[in-house]
Amino acid sequence: MKHFTMEDGIDFVSQVIPASRRLAMEKHLQDGCKRCAKTVSRWQRVRQWAAAEASYQPPQEAVRIVKAAFAGSEWAVQRKPASSLVEVLFDSFLQPALEGVRSAGSGTRQMLYRADPFQINLQIEVQRGERSVVITGQLLGLHHPETVGRDVRLMLSNLRGRVVQATTNQFGEFHAEIENSGDLELVFHGEHDKPIVISLREALGQPHDGEPSKPMRSGSV
Repeated sequence: MKHFTMEDGIDFVSQVIPASRRLAMEKHLQDGCKRCAKTVSRWQRVRQWAAAEASYQPPQEAVRIVKAAFAGSEWAVQRKPASSLVEVLFDSFLQPALEGVRSAGSGTRQMLYRADPFQINLQIEVQRGERSVVITGQLLGLHHPETVGRDVRLMLSNLRGRVVQATTNQFGEFHAEIENSGDLELVFHGEHDKPIVISLREALGQPHDGEPSKPMRSGSV
């Protein structure tokens, strides 16, 4: 029994094979050739997968988060000017030590931000060996502290290809751990679905371009 080639199978599935050749293949398949039937079945699945891939649309929420991350990162070709600032309200590293108390060199830093409509409380902890960073936070209503930012999706990126997603719970709390690159960004959506980007690079003690460490600058885009 003469079998048909792989190219014949592809043309048969794509319906571009000459009519005479198509009739011959149909008869051959009807005669029960398992080898050629397997080939045709394989290329039918490939065609179905290709058609499904062309019509695939990722979730809009995922698209917005990714766009927000790249818009605020240093990998972006052009940075858009910040339309509103994320204000640092508190930084535990800037607080003077108590009289008579020597610094313990703690690897945990407390940060408090203001970004409409939220007040963002963050605890940044570098794990032993500095291989990973744990971010624990809470979103509270800026104008109504009794209101929490529940079910808010956040994305933590180390700008080196690693991304971790988290969602705030009923108390507005979230927790995420990521590989420490010394350069992190936290992204979520604020008022009017506007992305808010908080740079955590200097919070990890990593100054820009070798410059001395300066007070943190953060912004939303």
